[in-house]
Amino acid sequence: MDLLEYQGKQFFASYGIPVSAGEACQDVDTAVAVANRVGYPVVVKAQVHTGGRGKAGGVKLAANEEEAREHATNILGLDIKGHIVKRLWIEKASDIAEEYYMSFTLDRSAKKHLGMLSAEGGMDIEEVAASTPEKISKIWVDPVDGLTDELAAQWVDEANLNPQAREGAIEIAKQLYTAYTEGDADLCEINPLILTPEGKVHVLDSKVTLDGNSEFRHPDYQQYDETQTRDEREEAAHAKGLQYVGLDGSVGVIANGAGLAMSTLDVINQVGGSPANFLDIGGGANADVMSGALEVINDDPNVKAIFINIFGGITRGEEVANGILEAMKRVKIDAPIVIRLDGTNAEEGRAILAPELNDMLMMETTMLDAARRASELAAG
Repeated sequence: MDLLEYQGKQFFASYGIPVSAGEACQDVDTAVAVANRVGYPVVVKAQVHTGGRGKAGGVKLAANEEEAREHATNILGLDIKGHIVKRLWIEKASDIAEEYYMSFTLDRSAKKHLGMLSAEGGMDIEEVAASTPEKISKIWVDPVDGLTDELAAQWVDEANLNPQAREGAIEIAKQLYTAYTEGDADLCEINPLILTPEGKVHVLDSKVTLDGNSEFRHPDYQQYDETQTRDEREEAAHAKGLQYVGLDGSVGVIANGAGLAMSTLDVINQVGGSPANFLDIGGGANADVMSGALEVINDDPNVKAIFINIFGGITRGEEVANGILEAMKRVKIDAPIVIRLDGTNAEEGRAILAPELNDMLMMETTMLDAARRASELAAG
C-alpha cells in the first residue's frame, strides 16, 4: 500500500515527525486558496506514485497567487511516467542549507530492520548509492531491542551530518523507527531530510509503503485505498476481493495461495511461456470466487490461454471441480483453460471434470505439463 507524498507526511506527523505546513487539493481554485492560506512562497507538488516529479515539471515554486494558479493549472493533468496528476500538495516553501537521506525497511536476509542515512540526500541519492555506497551509513536493528538512544546517536555520527543537525536527526531517527514499526510499514523514507539555515531539521519529502495486511490493526488505513495506482484489470480484481497483479504475458494464471501462484509464474517462464498475471484466490475455490477470477482474466485481451493451478488442502478437490464447472456456466470464456488439480480429494475432483473436457477445457496431472500445454496454446 503505497502512500502519496502528502499522505506520507500526514502519517509522519502523527508520530511527531516535523513536516512543512501544507494541504492537499484536487482543483486549481482550491490550490490557490490553500496557497493564500499557507502563505507565500509555496511549492506546488504533483501527487503521483512515481519519482522524478521535479525533472518532469511536477514541482514548482510559486511566489504569489498568479504563479500558484499558473503552476496548479499546468501540473494538474500532467502525465508523469504514465501517471496522470489528479492531486496537488501545496506546501510552505522551506529554506534549505543541506539535504540528507534517511529510511527504514526490512532486511529479510538478516531478519532485522535496516536503517540507511546519508549526508548526501536529494534527487541523486540513487547515484550516491551506486557510485559511493560508503557515504550511506547503515544500521541493523533487532526488533526485540528496538532503536536505542545510543544506537541512533551512533548512526547519525557515522553519517557525518553537519553538527548543527545532530540532535534533530537523532530525534527524527527515533520517531521514524517508531512510525515504521508501530505503523506496520514496509518502507519509511525521507528524501530529503533538510537542515534549515536556522539549524532546524525536518521532512521535505516522504515515501511510505504500508503493509496492507495490517489494516485490521489500523482501520484508518482504508482511506488510502482510493489513491492506490491500479490498472483496469487490477481495479476489477480489487473490487472482487482478489489478490491480483497484472503482467504483460499471454497465459492467465489462477492459483490458490500466494506461494503456489508465484511458483506457477516461474514454471510458465521455465517452459517458455509468459504469465499475464498473478492471481491468488486464497483458500476459496467456490463458484463465486472462480467466476470472479475468470471474469478478470477473460477481460484481458492479451490472455490467449488460462492455467488454473489448484492444490487442495482445506479446500477439497470435488469442491474445486464443481466451482470451476459452475463458473464456466456463468462466464463466457474466450481462451482455452488448462487445469492442474492435486491435493485433498484430487481424484474425486478430476473424475468430476473428466466428462466435461474438450478443446476449451483441458486437464494435466502435473504443474509442469499443465504450464507447458497452456504456454503452447497461448503461443498458437
